[in-house]
Amino acid sequence: MKTLARIRLLGADDNDADAVAPVLALPNDADPLAYAAEIAGAARVELHFPSFTDGRAYSQAYLVRRRLGFKADLRATGEVLVDQLLQMERMGFSSAVLCTDVALADAQRQLERFPAFYQGDLIREAPYREA
Repeated sequence: MKTLARIRLLGADDNDADAVAPVLALPNDADPLAYAAEIAGAARVELHFPSFTDGRAYSQAYLVRRRLGFKADLRATGEVLVDQLLQMERMGFSSAVLCTDVALADAQRQLERFPAFYQGDLIREAPYREA
């Protein structure tokens, strides 16, 4: 199977030390299409998950990657839990800042649990075929 670049997992300290500019942090109720020019010039776009049950940032990620063609770092922030990581990766997030009570080893195990999917997503076309 072709090796896939996985979502990069960060703790809060790692995020603080990961300085790039410019960074655009969008509120989770913002329309990314209204920020197209700012997104095009950003080195990183951060989308916020205010709670586990609020998934609007998934829709924002889709728009940022597919409609706006953003290729740089798309980062998930806020209440990022282990259960969300695979879906975040499939929706185009390239990095995620884990909640303080989430162990990095647990998050990594979750990513290794499902190495591939048959359905297409923002990373792979459908249907999935081993190369």
